[in-house]
Amino acid sequence: MESDVFTLTEARLVPGPPFPLVIEPATKEIDVVAWATAHRRPIHELLLRHGGILFRGFTGGSVETFRSFIAAVSGEPLPYMEGTSPRHELGDHIYTSTDYPAHQRIPLHNELSYSNNWPLRLFFHCVTPPASGGATPVADSRNVYQRISPALRERLEERGYLYVRHFSPDMGVGWRKAFQTDDRAAVERYCADNDIDFTWGADDELTTRQRRPVSEAHPETGEMTWFNHLTFFNVSTLDPMVAETLLSMGKENLPNNTYYGDGADIEPAALDELRAAYDAETVTIPWQEGDIMMLDNMLAAHGREPYTPPRQIVVGMAEPWSRFESEGR
Repeated sequence: MESDVFTLTEARLVPGPPFPLVIEPATKEIDVVAWATAHRRPIHELLLRHGGILFRGFTGGSVETFRSFIAAVSGEPLPYMEGTSPRHELGDHIYTSTDYPAHQRIPLHNELSYSNNWPLRLFFHCVTPPASGGATPVADSRNVYQRISPALRERLEERGYLYVRHFSPDMGVGWRKAFQTDDRAAVERYCADNDIDFTWGADDELTTRQRRPVSEAHPETGEMTWFNHLTFFNVSTLDPMVAETLLSMGKENLPNNTYYGDGADIEPAALDELRAAYDAETVTIPWQEGDIMMLDNMLAAHGREPYTPPRQIVVGMAEPWSRFESEGR
């Protein structure tokens, strides 16, 4: 497998499923940053082919090394703008992967796909493996796209989807943290520049509405990918008791929900089919200490399984891309 592509000096491709590709050092004491710096091009080409790469068994596992690895293969890490997941910054744009409670499952999604600006590359690093569970499941977004029935896929591609977000001081990530500012005017400018409708409410509340496509062509490979947060943010994805409680407060007060692009409700059967497509493509590899997983954010969706603490997975993002570039704006 290695010889028909190129030689990755002092590393080997581990036999197994092609996604994610697993690369291990062929000899001991290989510094992952120095090695990655020397092999940036082949790593990039393998990532586009496979969608994700797990680097396992290299030396120098630390948050500082992780940041240096990102810079070596993809440039400087990016800030987390328009975030929806609670997390905190460890320094220099390296973040906790999420601060959601350990018992909660996080469905598959592509990072910031609801934004007009997203990172092309995602990186995860295992500082402390979970006591049990806690894997980061992944799915090839190209295959998810192909699994969806043509009728449903075409309907959603024609109508798009609407993501409605309600920022409340009492629930979820507030607008100040999401937009990284205390200035309402700065939020309004950001929304105007990024095709987001907004309404300010009482008690420091904000509601945003953004119509987005469900699929995108990858800017480098041209392949169509299922790239959205449609199922992730739909209220039906929540635990039924949680969804019932939130709905009792009024549909307009839901922290997050998705609709067809014209605002109509998406049929339960359609949502079930989309979730089944993700499930059919899901691959799960348990974390080991020191692991670094690199994903092409448009070719691979990711999530999180519930876990028993302790667990520390950190994340970084790199190589910004804009929907405006895809559309030639």
